[in-house]
Amino acid sequence: MVSINMLSRADSVKGQGVLSAHDEQVELVKKELVEYNVVENKVKLCKIMHFHTINPEFFFMIPFVKKKSKTVAYVHFLPETLENSIKLNKTIRKIFYKYIIEFYKKVDYLVVVNPYFIDVLEKYGIDRRKITYIPNFVSNKNFYKIDESERTLLRKKYGIDENKFVVLSVGQLQKRKGVLDFIEVARNMPDTLFLWAGDAVFGKISDGYKEIKEIIAKNLPNNVKFLGLIEREKMNEIYNIADVMFMPSYDELFPMTILESMCLNLPVVVRDLKIYDNILFDYCLRSNTNESFVNTLQKLEKDNDFYNVACEKSNNGNIFYSEDNVANMWREFYDGIIEE
Repeated sequence: MVSINMLSRADSVKGQGVLSAHDEQVELVKKELVEYNVVENKVKLCKIMHFHTINPEFFFMIPFVKKKSKTVAYVHFLPETLENSIKLNKTIRKIFYKYIIEFYKKVDYLVVVNPYFIDVLEKYGIDRRKITYIPNFVSNKNFYKIDESERTLLRKKYGIDENKFVVLSVGQLQKRKGVLDFIEVARNMPDTLFLWAGDAVFGKISDGYKEIKEIIAKNLPNNVKFLGLIEREKMNEIYNIADVMFMPSYDELFPMTILESMCLNLPVVVRDLKIYDNILFDYCLRSNTNESFVNTLQKLEKDNDFYNVACEKSNNGNIFYSEDNVANMWREFYDGIIEE
């Protein structure tokens, strides 16, 4: 039986999408690809060494394991996506960005979660033939809609009126995530409750850290609540409290939060980004300005037919990114590696 060693240090920073993506992918492969023996972070040379993160110990390991193994790296970020996420010294940033690309160049195969980044990687001098697109995945076992009676009790637990329309956003506290836009939209909808789950997991180097923290502390509308970092095991409760998922982010690859929302068939409202074209299709509602975000959210709140259509779009996304479909993509990928 062919073995796959899943190597990751994503759990060193809680509350980041890389950790969620790793956990879901490993769980999926273990469950569905029974013809493979999957191990995690073992000091063991396997036929496939799959690097989920780009830690230095993995980087220096690659030349040695390539002698007997096939090496794979998961592309969760690029210099472009980090530029608006964390603030680094200019020299450190230059070295770190070069390191990222060198890591990707060293391995035999790359997996991207968004096809948009195949062209981006090619511009860095990476052969597109070594790049495969496989989307992120979220299990309906971990994220699912509860019935109305349970939802009523859940809202009571969190001190939320059962009749209140709740708009949820989930993500790190960074300017690129659209936190400031989220607050501004909320100001224009004072009768609607806005919740944000997530924190600045990289601390003071998070982009916009000081500005965002000051607004939260001193100038937050009464209808906005920042819940802080929520353990992933509790996030299904948070999604079930909400009526809409609102993602005003300016820069993403493939947010796990969107897939998690789709598991509950929650309407998803996102910024109209080019990188979404080949992954979200018409599963989400798109807008570009705070005014249009307000209009869309108000229509979802007041127009039942519009709301139900948006729920159906979300459900279609959940079906498209189903367990069977994504598992088959991983099977074809790993099988192809072995055949080569």
